[in-house]
Amino acid sequence: MGPVLPHFRVALYYPLMSQDRPFDALSELSARLRAPDGCPWDREQTFESLKTYIIEEAYEVVDAISGGDTAMLSAELGDLLFQIVFVAQIATEQGLFGIDEVCRGIQAKMVRRHPHVFGGVEVSGSADVVRNWETIKARERQEKGALAGVPRQLPALLKALRITEKAAALGFDWERANDVLAKLEEEVRELKAEIEGAPAPSALEGVREELGDVLFVIANLARRLGVDPEAALQGANEKFARRFRAMEEQAHSKGVALESLSLTEQDALWENAKSAERPTRK
Repeated sequence: MGPVLPHFRVALYYPLMSQDRPFDALSELSARLRAPDGCPWDREQTFESLKTYIIEEAYEVVDAISGGDTAMLSAELGDLLFQIVFVAQIATEQGLFGIDEVCRGIQAKMVRRHPHVFGGVEVSGSADVVRNWETIKARERQEKGALAGVPRQLPALLKALRITEKAAALGFDWERANDVLAKLEEEVRELKAEIEGAPAPSALEGVREELGDVLFVIANLARRLGVDPEAALQGANEKFARRFRAMEEQAHSKGVALESLSLTEQDALWENAKSAERPTRK
């Protein structure tokens, strides 16, 4: 039997969460955590240290949306919101800006970028809205070029999507999806030529460049077809993982390790896994 821990009482601080002003209460909670007598871990955080947490929370929101779990979505939105409030609290302490400025800024921006709602501009559909949005953004930004507003740190697939969206909003786009397919076939041929070239160390750079072109065109094709390439790739990832687990289970049921099977035998298990997913035809 392990040592008996002494009983002790802990005084917990719960900020009064106003039913009328819950956002203010959340801001007060953030300030309390950062106070001199607050949480040591929270007091150590910086803009840099919080970057990873912000990205993770955003992805967890996306996961909740994909899973269709509204209760989980509410919770994950709360986690993401707290990261935003917490970063604003650090900015407040440094005299840079506060959460009120963040809220006023985004409200003003949304009003400014929706002249068809808050002004006299008329639009015929969402395509006009996108074009107006990009035009207004271009006037707002000090950077030169329509692509200046694409964040440098975006994941590559999402960044390719955003770049092609902005180019298309200015009229630089393919007329038909089949035109993009033709471009994809061209890029695949160029990639194949690089792969079949001389196996020199310098050849890897050519393969990398051509493979990047293929991925970029695929992202462009997805946009042209109205498909989210990130969601499409995540679906493919999940499908592969599901079928691979089925292969492992088949091998385990036969009393063998998957890695001990030949490629032909593994292919047979893969086809079995695929067949098991197909709906039964009557």
